[in-house]
Amino acid sequence: MSVEGFSTKVEYTEILKKLKVEFFTKYDSAKPSPKIDFQEFEPVIIVGSGSFGTVKLCKQKKTNKYYAVKVLFKSNIVKNKQVEHVVSEKKILGALNFPFVIHMELSFKDNDCLYLVMPFISGGELFTYLRKMKRFDEVQAKFYGAQVFLAFEYLHYLNLIYRDLKPENILLDQLGYIKLTDFGFCKHIESRTWTLCGTPEYIAPELIKTKGYGQSVDWWAFGVLIYELVAGVSPFYTANTDPMALFRKIVDCNYKIPTFFSHDLRHLVYNLLQVDTSRRYGNLRNGAQDIKTHSWFKNTNWIGLLNYEIEAPYVPKTKGSHDTTNFDKYPEQKFVPSKTNQYEKEFENF
Repeated sequence: MSVEGFSTKVEYTEILKKLKVEFFTKYDSAKPSPKIDFQEFEPVIIVGSGSFGTVKLCKQKKTNKYYAVKVLFKSNIVKNKQVEHVVSEKKILGALNFPFVIHMELSFKDNDCLYLVMPFISGGELFTYLRKMKRFDEVQAKFYGAQVFLAFEYLHYLNLIYRDLKPENILLDQLGYIKLTDFGFCKHIESRTWTLCGTPEYIAPELIKTKGYGQSVDWWAFGVLIYELVAGVSPFYTANTDPMALFRKIVDCNYKIPTFFSHDLRHLVYNLLQVDTSRRYGNLRNGAQDIKTHSWFKNTNWIGLLNYEIEAPYVPKTKGSHDTTNFDKYPEQKFVPSKTNQYEKEFENF
């Protein structure tokens, strides 16, 4: 199933319905990952590092294909009480299918680690490019923002909330289009949830107040992202290293809109960064349509974007599908492999 090649909104709506059926068919039938040896892959270089493990560019020996392999240490996951999140991430990634969202090709596990095998997106992080450019003009910000919007529209249609939007989690492909990645905090919900998670500068007020929340938190984060792409800094940035100072700014919605923001952009950001969720765009009667039909997006060719017909404002320079020059380099993490299966019961459903 692909959303490419259609030409009308009616066709797109029908495709979304089919994608939803496809997602839940895969999600509900997900089986535990096989226990195999990582020796089937040849590690090339580490392109990402986090608290639970690393992301490695690897070549699958039997196919000679290159993949981004997320390597998660079981001990770190258990220590941080993230077992449920990791199992959920694996099920979700294995069922996703959308142009602007990463997906999982396969997964496996061994004595010490869990492995999520995904396509390698060689253009690097949007974060890296944003820092190089300092800030984007509104045309470029709109190009990336529209794709993030479509990704959220798709995820929310599946009753998923993403909960970790930030430029570091947006990758650029060889054409300059985006792929939303890192679904560790993504969750399937029917109504509300209460878990406090996400990146501090992007967390919505209702999370900080430990109130039940739903998809509205993603639209708050979307407002923060749009602001940061054009301003070059988060609306709630503070030099104070005390996280409570940041949280107070968010809860009080204490930010200033730069004078160079257009009237339309000011209006959109103002209506996304609403502490009162009953007034926040994306969470009103018309749902996401209030954002999609907003005057800031008035010239956006949504169908053209989905069909990759719009020329990207920036095309990353790559020497091939497995070129890593657009990524930072990280040192290898050495450890002594265990001879027995660690935390077998905790990860029996992974």
